[in-house]
Amino acid sequence: MKKKGDQHTVFAAEDKVLPFDGPDKIDRQCLQCFPYEYSHTPSGREMEIVTETSEFTSVCPFSGLPDFAKVTITYVPMDRCLELRSLKYYLLSYRTVGIWYEHLVNRMLEDLVDACKPRRMTVEIACNPRGGLGSVVRAGYAASAAHGRRKKH
Repeated sequence: MKKKGDQHTVFAAEDKVLPFDGPDKIDRQCLQCFPYEYSHTPSGREMEIVTETSEFTSVCPFSGLPDFAKVTITYVPMDRCLELRSLKYYLLSYRTVGIWYEHLVNRMLEDLVDACKPRRMTVEIACNPRGGLGSVVRAGYAASAAHGRRKKH
C-alpha cells in the first residue's frame, strides 16, 4: 500500500508480505540427548555447556522477510546433554517459521528444557540490526532443588 507524503512516497510493509510457515513447523521431535555420566559423582561437580551459532534464521511474521540472529544456549546438565547434530536440525526447522523473537526465545527454552531437563539453562538471541535497531532477548530456567520443579526466570 503506497502512501503519499509531503515530498516522497512511503511504502508500508503490508504492501508485500512473503509467505511463511507457522510455529507448528518447528521440529522439536528431532532433539536427541545422551547420558551425562558425571552428574552424580561424589564431588557433585557441575559442568556448564555453551553452544553458539551465528547462522540462525527465522522469518519476521510482519513482513515475511528473513531475520538473522546469533543464538547462545548455556546450560548445566542434570542427567542428559543435548546432541549437537540434532540441535542443528532443530534450529534449521525455524528457517521458514514466522515468529517474533520474544516468542522464539521462550519457545526454544521450553523445547530444550523438555528435551534434556537441565539444572539450569539460558537461551539468548542476539538479533541482527534492522533499521539500525538490534535486540538481545534472553530467557532462563532453573530446576527447583527441593521438588525438581521447573522455574522460569
